[in-house]
Amino acid sequence: MSLSVPDLVGIAAAVCSMASFTPQIVKIWRERDASSVSLRMYIVTVTGFVLWTTYGVLTESWPVAGSNAVCLILAAVILGLKWRFGDRAAR
Repeated sequence: MSLSVPDLVGIAAAVCSMASFTPQIVKIWRERDASSVSLRMYIVTVTGFVLWTTYGVLTESWPVAGSNAVCLILAAVILGLKWRFGDRAAR
């Protein structure tokens, strides 16, 4: 099986998108502080990933659905950490 250039670009984009959340998760977890994370931004981000995942499922575009589902989970983790550790610096 050989991959086309568009396939390789799509794979690279998906990997970059998914990996982009990891440093933020690690930083929040290590510092137990999410006060610098924008709650509104992550609510919009999670909503966007829900919509993209739904779009991927509805159009049967499994690469779109799968990569956005992973991004949804990672963004939701950050959102959860924001709710858990968001006010630590103020205390």
